[in-house]
Amino acid sequence: MKVAVLAPIAWRTPPRHYGPWEQVASTISEGLVGRGVDVTLFATLDSETAGALDGVCPRGYAEDPSLDGRVWEALHVAHALGRSGEFDLVHSHLDWLPLAFAASFAAPLVTTIHGFSDPRIVPAYARAASAYVSISDADRSPELDYVATVHHGVDPGGLPFSAAGGDDLVVLGRIHPDKGTAAAIDIARRAGRRLVICGIVQDERYFTERVLPHVDGKRVSYLGSVGPAARAEVLGSAAALLHPIAFDEPFGLAVVESMVCGTPVVTYPRGAMAEVVDEGVTGFLVDGPVAAAAAVGRAAALDRAACRAVALRRFSTERMITDYLAVYARVLGRPVG
Repeated sequence: MKVAVLAPIAWRTPPRHYGPWEQVASTISEGLVGRGVDVTLFATLDSETAGALDGVCPRGYAEDPSLDGRVWEALHVAHALGRSGEFDLVHSHLDWLPLAFAASFAAPLVTTIHGFSDPRIVPAYARAASAYVSISDADRSPELDYVATVHHGVDPGGLPFSAAGGDDLVVLGRIHPDKGTAAAIDIARRAGRRLVICGIVQDERYFTERVLPHVDGKRVSYLGSVGPAARAEVLGSAAALLHPIAFDEPFGLAVVESMVCGTPVVTYPRGAMAEVVDEGVTGFLVDGPVAAAAAVGRAAALDRAACRAVALRRFSTERMITDYLAVYARVLGRPVG
């Protein structure tokens, strides 16, 4: 079986530090190769894969201001489209743009919807000939039909278990009002714990006005956008991950990464959080900063080994690959793998 995985090109695949969609595309590609599938990863030319690599964009346009993302994404899709007849199936992670040309793909198209950046892009999905996979039941649009929901999986090899944890709290993700970075600072203050912040600055004004004034290197530290190894160390050495989101989170990859390290999560019951967090085992769902601060101690007292075990059972790479092979079989109408 030959599968083309169409990755985004904002960042390298796998990303050096940030790029959740690219990370999932990489995890799927490598997992399929491990199952004996012939995979070609369409990504930036500096990407890395155990399969075949193809593409046109030299590096992630988010990492190189000289590259116009609109231009290179169009060239990227056109290149994959031109080779689509060589594959049994094309699996896209590139948002809406490939869907505009779905009828021209010479192989069945499967699209994993990582979230809708804007409701105005839904017509591109509604009109396209593609099989859709949601990353959570909570993120499904009533205007679309889906072939399956497949929760993300993570590689536990890069997320070692930390039995001891630590005293600090951590918030990991893009610094933006949606992710509640400022709320995490408030929660940590109320809980009387130090906070470590990791993530790219996506909203400069929010960072300057709501976050940076609290960063003193003592009670609140900011480490920037950390790579995989540093991320695992930060997560594993924390008492709990704070995830006080102000939007309906489509999935929450950092939440799962934290739980796999053995570090429980305190988050709000929005979006997919009720699907991802096992209440009282891998974390707690609470309403507001006061309740979140009160839950920190309870979260820190949870069994970290049980937290990791449940996370591995539910969110392993192997489970995700098995689910996607079932999707492919359903789309192709025949067994695969």
